[in-house]
Amino acid sequence: MSQPLDLECKDLVKMFDDFAAVDEVSLQVPQGSFFSILGPSGCGKTTLLRMLAGFQEPTSGTLNIKGESMLGVPPNKRPVNMVFQHLALFPMMNVAENIAYGLKRRKVSSSEIDRRVKDVLERVSLPGSGSKTIDQLSGGQKQRIAIARSLVLEPTLLLLDEPLGALDLKLREHMKIELKQLQAQVGTTFVYITHDQSEALVMSDHVAVMDKGKFEQIGTPQDLYYHPQTAFVAGFVGEANRWTGVVQSISGDEAMISLDEGGEIAAHAANKGRFDVGARVELFVRPEAITIERSKTEANHARFEEGQNTFIGNVANLLFDGANSRVEVVDRQSEHKILVTLPQTGAFSDLARGEQVRLVWNIDKTRAYPRRPDIGAGTQGEAL
Repeated sequence: MSQPLDLECKDLVKMFDDFAAVDEVSLQVPQGSFFSILGPSGCGKTTLLRMLAGFQEPTSGTLNIKGESMLGVPPNKRPVNMVFQHLALFPMMNVAENIAYGLKRRKVSSSEIDRRVKDVLERVSLPGSGSKTIDQLSGGQKQRIAIARSLVLEPTLLLLDEPLGALDLKLREHMKIELKQLQAQVGTTFVYITHDQSEALVMSDHVAVMDKGKFEQIGTPQDLYYHPQTAFVAGFVGEANRWTGVVQSISGDEAMISLDEGGEIAAHAANKGRFDVGARVELFVRPEAITIERSKTEANHARFEEGQNTFIGNVANLLFDGANSRVEVVDRQSEHKILVTLPQTGAFSDLARGEQVRLVWNIDKTRAYPRRPDIGAGTQGEAL
């Protein structure tokens, strides 16, 4: 039996004059899940969240929460609460008073308020903190109190509008894990919007990648990373080396691409019927898909043997970051910079700028998408 849905939208549209801020968006969010909407600034994700909250009415489409239509339902009548980037905690109230504020507005009895405040403080791992003032809390604790203030009202959906954006980097990394654990513990459905791919990938059960008012792809973090369906998703989710070029030939399950920068790359042509010779394409290869080898001898600039692309280049930059260390290599032929993840074997600890190296990756790790000239880099398309 399928999991019941807490949120379902179909063909949701929001127009501002002639501009479609949200353009026929459809989504389903199962009960108790962590769903994120990921996209760059101006893609429409905040407008979508405001429609879910009831602050803006859709131009057209359907919006159901727990199977009930929310069209025309004001924000205070929806089973929804919202946590903003700027947490808007009341500095003149202590923690318990902040959490109890919404319950008092609903005229809940004092004994019930005390019980629910105590319970929610335990759920966010801050038991006994009710008497503290807001300025006694750390940034992460303030975050949890803002969430507790919403959870105490027992919403069906908790909407989170980039709530980690104002935190410093180290605290933000810590809070990603805390929020994931908190959502799993309390079981409330979270709908989270962010422009930070790491936040979305780390915390979410499913992610919708949004661009120019539309959803490019909805899937698990693993689906988006390993099986991007469009050029925009391939370029926006995770790091990727990118080339543009023209399809020169297609033979069996391999396509040869002539690069704009010079040279050629072979790509896996699982769906070769979607491309014609002469088509313009964008190519993406993950840095960790590339093997780096020390190369002391001259070789062809690019070879295609045993299902692999092979490039010879020179180290341009070493980007040391412990286990996340990478290197930029300039291809000898095209002078294109290729980003490569360094293996953590210690074999490259003495790698020096200018050193000649050999780069190898499997042809099936090269993802190719149609490139529409009117859109340019980042266009949507189907994978080759």
